[in-house]
Amino acid sequence: MDDLSRLAFFRPFPEPALAALAAVARWRGFDAGQTVLEAGDLARDIFFIAAGEVRIITGASGGQEIILNELGPGQFFGEIAAIDGGPRSAGVVALTRCRICVIAAEPFMSFALSTPEASQHVMRLLAGLVREKDARLLELTVLPVRPRLICLLLRMARPHASGGLVVSPPRPHHELAARVGTGREVVSRTLSALQRDGLVMAERGGLLLPVPRKLRAEVEASYRATGAG
Repeated sequence: MDDLSRLAFFRPFPEPALAALAAVARWRGFDAGQTVLEAGDLARDIFFIAAGEVRIITGASGGQEIILNELGPGQFFGEIAAIDGGPRSAGVVALTRCRICVIAAEPFMSFALSTPEASQHVMRLLAGLVREKDARLLELTVLPVRPRLICLLLRMARPHASGGLVVSPPRPHHELAARVGTGREVVSRTLSALQRDGLVMAERGGLLLPVPRKLRAEVEASYRATGAG
């Protein structure tokens, strides 16, 4: 059943407080691979993910696609355009079949401004977004490909029974390349070098990072070498 209470953002609020938003909310389904938003779109709706996953993408010079983020249930996107009225800064594509609640900027902002808890939540999320973008920008502008790829693998990894970390399921090299702003062949060579150094191990169902502290130390050393650490 489509209901705002399904969405993590709105769960703290009683149903009467959400009545006005519920009346204008639109629920949409998207198939895997379908475009949810185009970069440059002028619409100011906010999108809340009830089910499925989406990918945030942008273009670079030469037509190269860069993957900025992936979002899943409980997360939302489109808040920047809703606040400043500008065009969409990135495109959004459904990774899996999705169910998304779409709310126009005006009723959502009215709700947020009249509800202190909602305002604080939005501000915290925006602050986190700015920090994350600053960190990604620093990576892309000052780090060579190898430490950029290490940063990405560490972000994607989860704990493994061995005591290390694992990236599972393994991601295709072209996807990793789009995330770190380079080519697929460069990623393939870099992963091979990391495997030779014993920092990454290919295993069935994923990439094992047996000693994460060594990977983090390499990234820190790279930052220091650039003067950004």
